[in-house]
Amino acid sequence: MFCFLCKTILSRTRRYGNPICPTTAKLFFLQKQWFSSKSKSSVSEKQSITVSYLINTCGFSAERAASTSKYMNLVTRERADSVIKFLENQGFSRAQALRVINSQPLLLRYDAEKTFLPKIEFFKSRGVLSSEIPQIIVNCPDILKRNLEKQVIRSFDFFTDLFQSEGKFIEVLRRYSGFILDFEIYVVSNIKTLRDEGVPERHIMNLLEKNPRRLRRNPDRFKNIVEQVKKMGFDPLAGLFCVAVGVMGSISKSTWERKAHIFNKWGWSEDQIFAAFRKYPACMNCSEEKIEAVMEFFVNKMGFESSVIARYPILLNMSLDKRFIPRASVVQVLFSKGLLRELNLRPVFGSSERDFLRRFILCHEKEADELLKLYQSKLDHAR
Repeated sequence: MFCFLCKTILSRTRRYGNPICPTTAKLFFLQKQWFSSKSKSSVSEKQSITVSYLINTCGFSAERAASTSKYMNLVTRERADSVIKFLENQGFSRAQALRVINSQPLLLRYDAEKTFLPKIEFFKSRGVLSSEIPQIIVNCPDILKRNLEKQVIRSFDFFTDLFQSEGKFIEVLRRYSGFILDFEIYVVSNIKTLRDEGVPERHIMNLLEKNPRRLRRNPDRFKNIVEQVKKMGFDPLAGLFCVAVGVMGSISKSTWERKAHIFNKWGWSEDQIFAAFRKYPACMNCSEEKIEAVMEFFVNKMGFESSVIARYPILLNMSLDKRFIPRASVVQVLFSKGLLRELNLRPVFGSSERDFLRRFILCHEKEADELLKLYQSKLDHAR
């Protein structure tokens, strides 16, 4: 009725050429406000639906749901429900489906049958097991949004040729599927950087197989890492060069400094830290808590000098509960019985389990059963 009244007044004004009176102008102003209010109400209603759905169905926090609703509004629940149901019908657990949505909430607005299904069918056609597809997608939900022909198929063909085996490529895909996206920008460029430095092809492929994530780095950042590793004294022809590149690409400068500070606290010099890194780069991948725990164990409980650990940095990556504590328990019994007079760190803690059993348990015939029982009980407890 309000709209009709305004239109009637406007029509008469145009027809007879009369100026719009103040009352008429006020009516038009109110009409504009009414439409504006209606539009805002519609947007607010859509945001309310979106926020409610993201919180109650997808497990978003209220803050994140409100933030997400600013760039994504759900008109109804039906499309969003169909996306989650589609994923579950494809073998995703409810938790996996929600992890995908949590990572890429905009997927709730897609037509799953039209956009997602062709990619999933392609994976199956190239030898990926149906049971493996959910985890591949969970690792990189962005795959579902990318162009099938230009991104997914082209990357499959490229990496199959590179690995000279589709099966080997699929094994890497299980570890980290994100490296197939924008592969020409990242992986191809970074492989070229390593080749230009003279890194043997087998070492490059080893890095790609074991740590594909490390090659999906900004190319300029990757070049800087390669230069940094060279300055540390690593030989590009040696296998440790790519290992060091992978480690340096996984930690920030601040993380390195925090870990170095812990080693300093336990008595390591800067030279010892770099020497340990050159010997076993993965030692800097240990968490700060793990470094503290291992140093505490060997220095304060076993009585070793911290410098001894610096000579065998591989120990930092071994299990405290499954290796060090069970073996230390056996060693303590041997010392108490006078069967061991000297404790050497590497033979006791660095040897394989077979060698440890042979050298420290089975060789003592009378005590072997007791020692083996003690050792096994500690392993069982750790498990």
